[in-house]
Amino acid sequence: MIAIFRNKLKSIVAKLKSERVKLNFMQGLPYWTASLIAGLLAVLYAQLFSWVEEANIFLLHNYKWSLLVITPICFIFGWWTVQRFATFARGSGIPQIMASIQLATPKEHNKIDRLLSVKIIVVKIVSSLIMVFGGAVIGREGPTIQIAGSVFRTINKSLPAWWPKISKKNMIITGAAAGLAAAFNTPLGGIVFAVEELSKTHISYFKTALFTAIIVAGLTAQALLGPYLYLGYPDVTHLSSIVFVWVILTAIVAGLFGSGISKVLLSIMSWKARFKKKYQTIFYLIIGGLLIALVGIFINPDAIGSGKSVMTGTLFTTDKYVPWYLPFVRIGGLILSFTSGAAGGVFAPSLSIGASFGSWIAGLLHLSLTDSNLLILVGMVAFLTGVTRTPFTSAILVLEMTDRHNVIFYLMLAGLLASLVSFLIDRHSLYDHLKVRFLKEIEEEIPKEA
Repeated sequence: MIAIFRNKLKSIVAKLKSERVKLNFMQGLPYWTASLIAGLLAVLYAQLFSWVEEANIFLLHNYKWSLLVITPICFIFGWWTVQRFATFARGSGIPQIMASIQLATPKEHNKIDRLLSVKIIVVKIVSSLIMVFGGAVIGREGPTIQIAGSVFRTINKSLPAWWPKISKKNMIITGAAAGLAAAFNTPLGGIVFAVEELSKTHISYFKTALFTAIIVAGLTAQALLGPYLYLGYPDVTHLSSIVFVWVILTAIVAGLFGSGISKVLLSIMSWKARFKKKYQTIFYLIIGGLLIALVGIFINPDAIGSGKSVMTGTLFTTDKYVPWYLPFVRIGGLILSFTSGAAGGVFAPSLSIGASFGSWIAGLLHLSLTDSNLLILVGMVAFLTGVTRTPFTSAILVLEMTDRHNVIFYLMLAGLLASLVSFLIDRHSLYDHLKVRFLKEIEEEIPKEA
């Protein structure tokens, strides 16, 4: 009898284990599928973005006067594409992800479709590419996060009713993290971003899904683009003993400007929201496009575009010191581009503005090449932190983009200082404010059920 009971027990345990393995596989499959698709889309988007930006550079160097016509037209069509087809595709995409996570409840999850969908993916890509062709100061990283979140949301919605239930909130968070990892080739940055900016629940509940999604999306991107670094390997060896003083100075300056620009962006967007006629918006877009084109033609070609050339130029050439006006004209370009109402992110522009602040301060102090490189990296972390209020994500992103582990403590110090001084300007980030606005818009369009 005992032997029969033991065999029966073993059979039950084996069956339970088999069922558990099957359940784990079925719950993991949507994450892996979505990660693969998100990685492919991230690579496609990055390639398209690069080609279109190169086309703008070609125009700027060979037919620069054409930008006086092309840039305003691109601003108008970039805005019109969003207004006509998907208004929630405008801007960065990260506030939309944050709003979607908040709406991922049984009563309100249907509202997420306004923020994350296949239509959003198409409109986001088309509108941002139009803007890039015109020389707008925008990036692709925030949009990639919304695109990846849309992929994960679409996969989750398409699951049949009999499929094991998967948390909508965890699916969106994982998609956003995978999108960031694929956009920058920074897996740790994706994980830290999910924890620091997006997750309000304990990560242990979905850590396996999060890690595997980031790995799949990242490996997909690397398989097609190679194991690249977003920026490369800047020289930050043989730093001076007093450089930490200049690190503190740069972090404070860049952090204050980063948080300050957020206030300006929000103020202009509030002012534009009071426009009653479409011709007022079109006039604003024409003026903004003309100003950006004029700056690129007459002041400095580096003042327009995503700004990656600013980062690579200051980090990897002996021409370390940018003109004093470059950070400010790039800030102006970012303000005009982001408030246009078209699609486009602030990650890359923020990094490039921070790099130009670090370069400018290094030039004022006549620092060595390696000390200058450190200040450029510190400026990138600090300005991005001022905008996003995610010091650890900013530090890890720059660390992974450059593979310079010997300066990690300087980067983390810069992030923390920038985060602290940013509270002098505003207690909340640009993304927090925009998330609230998106939620309010959705509430006005789709009132809550009584």
